[in-house]
Amino acid sequence: MVKSERILSEIEQNYIEKLVNKGNRIDERSLDDFREITIKTNIIEKANGSADVTLGNTRVVVGVKMEMGTPYPDMPDEGVVTVSAELAPIASPFFESGPPTEVGIELARVVDRGVRQSHAVDTKKLCIIEGEKVWIVFVDIYALDHDGNLIDASALAVMSALLTAKMPKVETTKDNKIKLLEETIPLPIVNRPIAITLAKMNGAMIVDPCLKEEFAMNGRITFTFTQDGDLCALQKGGDGTFKPSEVLSAFETARKIAPQLRQFLPE
Repeated sequence: MVKSERILSEIEQNYIEKLVNKGNRIDERSLDDFREITIKTNIIEKANGSADVTLGNTRVVVGVKMEMGTPYPDMPDEGVVTVSAELAPIASPFFESGPPTEVGIELARVVDRGVRQSHAVDTKKLCIIEGEKVWIVFVDIYALDHDGNLIDASALAVMSALLTAKMPKVETTKDNKIKLLEETIPLPIVNRPIAITLAKMNGAMIVDPCLKEEFAMNGRITFTFTQDGDLCALQKGGDGTFKPSEVLSAFETARKIAPQLRQFLPE
């Protein structure tokens, strides 16, 4: 988050902090409550998979596109999943057109890490011809409305899009020629990671910070859990620091909440 985004009147900052110290929040949630979540899938006709997720007033759309490509030399029998993010001015007055910003790069990397480290997609099943051709899964995040906690909203949207994505079925001949069939099959999903972000405010921890709470926070920490409840990714953001006890407390809170959010994912 750029420094200009942190401008908040002293009166409003103090008000938000006092509420949190009393266990309350500006939108009347408890400290460990998420905002209302809605998920729509298959909203982009030409994409292999897509999702539209709202988290309170934050809205994110994700599109999945698959193309054939060359595998990495050290993973000749595995396909590739790559995540990118675009933060357009339509989502927030703090976003500008042009090259990816630090905020956009961090968002893409945190979500991408959760997908990769949880092994959400069976990349070996994306291999067409070992060492020559594999499926490359491009996952594009588009922020449409930014009212805080883009990371968790984007992680939900990415998994929703991947879970409903379809990949073309192919056949290979003896001379390694590839034939695309009209039939499609589901993307091979083997895990459903969930990201949970908590913000620190004067020693208190709050789940799913809205934008004004992000302006007032000292820092944030994001945990990503596999469907078995194992931690697969961790990201600390902001200038503030966390004591070991605060990290452990936030971890336990996030681990308890993750299964609740996973229930929103499509089957």
